[in-house]
Amino acid sequence: MSEQNCTHDCSSCGEACPSRQADPKDFLEKPHEMSRIKKVIGVVSGKGGVGKSLVTSMLAVLLNRRGYHTAVLDADITGPSIPKVFGIKERAKAIPAGMLPSRTKTGVDIMSINLLLNDETEPVVWRGPIIAGAVKQFWTDVIWEDVDYMFVDMPPGTGDVPLTVFQSIPLDGIVIVTSPQELVGMIVEKAVNMAKTMNIPIVGVVENMSYVECPDCGRKLFVFGESRLDEAAAKHGLTVLGRLPLNPDIAKLCDAGDIESFQGEWLNGAADAIEARQ
Repeated sequence: MSEQNCTHDCSSCGEACPSRQADPKDFLEKPHEMSRIKKVIGVVSGKGGVGKSLVTSMLAVLLNRRGYHTAVLDADITGPSIPKVFGIKERAKAIPAGMLPSRTKTGVDIMSINLLLNDETEPVVWRGPIIAGAVKQFWTDVIWEDVDYMFVDMPPGTGDVPLTVFQSIPLDGIVIVTSPQELVGMIVEKAVNMAKTMNIPIVGVVENMSYVECPDCGRKLFVFGESRLDEAAAKHGLTVLGRLPLNPDIAKLCDAGDIESFQGEWLNGAADAIEARQ
């Protein structure tokens, strides 16, 4: 089968191509020789705009608050937002041995393409293989010192970059992020099928934009209709890790680059599940 027609799903393919014969571990890249990384968790979705970067940031903050050294590898090269929500302005630094990630005010290490650009609004107009190569270098060329939990903020879908992350970085699990709309089943199923194809364990699923809470009475208003998350999770045997509301206070913190100040217990279950993967 030609590379153009390859689905990357060897279970449904009869071709005897070299990659079919290879162990998936053969594609894994080694981190920088000075890096020390214990656990790597990918944050994924079958489509864009569901809040992967928000969930990634909040999970990194929550585990950091529990005394772990956390880090975020921003793999969304064409739509990076991690530096913005953490309020990081300075560029990443290079030393003779490699690249050093930037560090937030509470100690979360960050590497993103926006930390390498002269202007954060400069578009990254690259083709897929170059983008995938950049993500791989964030793993191999950056010195990640004594990281307990690294979170990889993945780009949406199942294209070059997600495939590169799944094949090149030894993920200990993924968190799937979705939204309440009816297409949630499709979103979850795409992410689940890719994870199964690449033999990556799924920690569970988080629903973003789940509801709006009335500031006066506390009633939950389901702006996008009743959630279908439980149905989709049950179909695939997934754990529901949490539900994030549409909350203007969180949006303000992201805009101000102060996500580390958020208060709320919405993702404590997700943090518990990740912490349990020791």
